[in-house]
Amino acid sequence: MSGTPVGVDNTSRRKFDKEEYLERARQREQREKEEARKGKDRGPPIQRQPLKHRDYEVDLESRLGKTQVVTPIAPLNQQAGYYCSVCECVVKDSANYLDHINGKKHQRALGMSMRVERASLEQVQKRFEALKKRKDPSTFTEQDLDERIMKQQQEEEERKRQRKEKKKEKKREQAAQHEPEDVDPDIAAMMGFGGFGSSKK
Repeated sequence: MSGTPVGVDNTSRRKFDKEEYLERARQREQREKEEARKGKDRGPPIQRQPLKHRDYEVDLESRLGKTQVVTPIAPLNQQAGYYCSVCECVVKDSANYLDHINGKKHQRALGMSMRVERASLEQVQKRFEALKKRKDPSTFTEQDLDERIMKQQQEEEERKRQRKEKKKEKKREQAAQHEPEDVDPDIAAMMGFGGFGSSKK
């Protein structure tokens, strides 16, 4: 061994083999062209339906104020938050759930594009007529109001009557439970009492 240090000479610039890198670039371009051709061979793009109104009510309040034990091994639809059965995902709060069901990913899963169908003049006129009929004050009369009030009063009276009947039924059941079953009236008279239980009937 000599006294000169042995090492790597890294003071000069690195030299690249230009031909090798040109060949790699050509191969990469060829691969990209083939992938582009395969993408074109997939067929025509899928025609999606335009956006439509929801035909169901979004349920955000059914689990409001309820407590639930959550385990990490529970299935997705039983975890904490709002479960989307279409996309099979769980969203943690109602605002994000609304964003999700109105978003592009969910609408695509339903088979709809984010474009809205253009309404014709006749559709707009029909919609205006329907809204005018709904707001028309001539359809609502005082007689209708009186009938509705009477109907509500009758329903309230019916509810009260049913509640009273249920209470009476419970009292009868309780009285039947507390009465002795096999007490001979002669023995009860000899002992000096008529029965066990209260004097109320």
